[in-house]
Amino acid sequence: MRHPTRDGLSWDDNGLGPVARWTRQPDIEAIERVCRRALKLNHNVDCTVQPHANGEFSKLYAVDSIRGKHIIRISLPVDPGNKTLGEVSTLRLVHRMTDIPVPKVIAWDETPNNELGFEWLLMEMMPGKLAHYRWRKMTDAQKEILTKRVAEFHTQLLRCGNLGQGFRSIGTLGTGINADCSSAVTPSPGPIVDSVFFSGPRSNYAVPRGPFDSSHDWLQAYLDLIITEHTNVLAKSKTEDDKEHVEMVLRLARKLLRMVHKIFPSLVFPPEHTVLWHDDLSLKNILVDNNGRITGVIGWECVSTMPRWMACQMPAFLRGASRKQKPSRDSYTNLAPRPSSLPTSDEDHLDNEGKTELYWIHLMEYDQTRLREVYQSRMTQLLGPEWEKDVEEAQLKVDFLGAVSRCGTQFYPTRVEQWVDAIDRKEFVSLMQVLRKGIKKEKPSMTPAAGNTTTHKVHHERPPNGNGASRVQQEIQRHERMHLAGSGNPAASVIFRTGSPTKTATMTGSWTPSRPSSVNSHRPTTSWRGSVSGVAGSHLETPQSPVSVHVRRRSSDGISMTSLELPNPRSPVNVHIRRNSGSTCVSATSSVVSGTTASLTKLG
Repeated sequence: MRHPTRDGLSWDDNGLGPVARWTRQPDIEAIERVCRRALKLNHNVDCTVQPHANGEFSKLYAVDSIRGKHIIRISLPVDPGNKTLGEVSTLRLVHRMTDIPVPKVIAWDETPNNELGFEWLLMEMMPGKLAHYRWRKMTDAQKEILTKRVAEFHTQLLRCGNLGQGFRSIGTLGTGINADCSSAVTPSPGPIVDSVFFSGPRSNYAVPRGPFDSSHDWLQAYLDLIITEHTNVLAKSKTEDDKEHVEMVLRLARKLLRMVHKIFPSLVFPPEHTVLWHDDLSLKNILVDNNGRITGVIGWECVSTMPRWMACQMPAFLRGASRKQKPSRDSYTNLAPRPSSLPTSDEDHLDNEGKTELYWIHLMEYDQTRLREVYQSRMTQLLGPEWEKDVEEAQLKVDFLGAVSRCGTQFYPTRVEQWVDAIDRKEFVSLMQVLRKGIKKEKPSMTPAAGNTTTHKVHHERPPNGNGASRVQQEIQRHERMHLAGSGNPAASVIFRTGSPTKTATMTGSWTPSRPSSVNSHRPTTSWRGSVSGVAGSHLETPQSPVSVHVRRRSSDGISMTSLELPNPRSPVNVHIRRNSGSTCVSATSSVVSGTTASLTKLG
């Protein structure tokens, strides 16, 4: 029997969507008792438990004892029972059927009926450091070896399942009423564990949750959920701007819903062939040793069986903008050396080596461009030429999923709608190309020939031509100097939500934009550099942990994203920004992800 209680969980809206919050914290002494019992440790044997990391829906604690080093994940009841059962079933299967280095499961409880009051999972701690922190120091050869190894892992996942043929239907392994992940039998897909389906009020919507027999059924449920959500939002909208935007999302979602059956067959028997697909194989989910060799792959908590066409995408760490020419360090701005008094360990610092962050973004794009060819070549070696055919045939389906996901998160709805309309006219064009450049229609001729039907020729907006060196230089200068809106030093009112009462500080400075670094996240980013000119309210506590703030702003193309960096905060904060540029007012809400600060009065 499943336990649907969601005690300990609440959802806040930070302006970008629902954010899971803990209404009570796990007790460290209770965690130690659970670990001692699971590891069969006597009370007179040392066992230390310390906070290790925080996930989006869980907290990780490091456990050190004579049994070795372990990790215990305490999870919020975002999808009660299913989330833990799915991770256990997936880890045990991958551990048994592949040589991918994943944590070994020790014990778990998918219910809150324990002294913690939360579901938990105890597993071994994998050796190594996150590749994210070692990537800049790795050689090209080491990066190529890592990429080829990931291709080998991917090939094994494609064959992982019943008789080496994967699975049938879309869902999460080991979930559902009759699931038993303690069995050695290969688990079957059950209801899908995905934040798309359980975040905020979505968990209460009456939509199917799987297992789904086909891509058609899954994407239809996804779009039904978006339509239900925005219909509810529309009923509560108070301003014409809000209503206009919600109506745009609803119009786009309904267009996509009408298109589903054109791309995906609605009747499928037997259920569609599916494979295990780790959609978040980023450098923060890959552990490496000092030589760049992979020692562990983590982040399996929401991994599901997905259509094979989804697995034709690049792994997350290789998704990014194309850059064929290696950036020259000398072309980028130098930064002041990092103060020696600030921490420099791998866990909390990426050494910029005296160069602006834009240089590292462009270098990463160059790495991704080069390594995508390495990955594709290795996959073809392992699977044969059929792999290249699969990738080609999957492109339209992958783009359709990208359009659906952007519709649900409200990013670039105008350009997504341009893509949908083009596909409906059977003008097959890449979604990424449309997101980057848009589609411009030529005006119809004023005097069409008699009997002819007026047509619209579609072409993509292109930047002006220029010679190679000067174009690169201009691009760097444009991204380093361009402000978020207008020029000069626009003021911003920043509200630090560290509790009650709200603390307010007004900052002046300039915005430094940079290009997006993820193919699935084409959002402009900006860095704030300035100083505090005043503080209102009671004393503003200076944060202690690194801070990186995502800020949402409304533009002519719907909702786009920017990033506000506060170089010196000492604790997590939420930031609301309202600034005026001429007659344009930009209002946004943000929430903190990561960053650092040493003083209140000097942020630049």
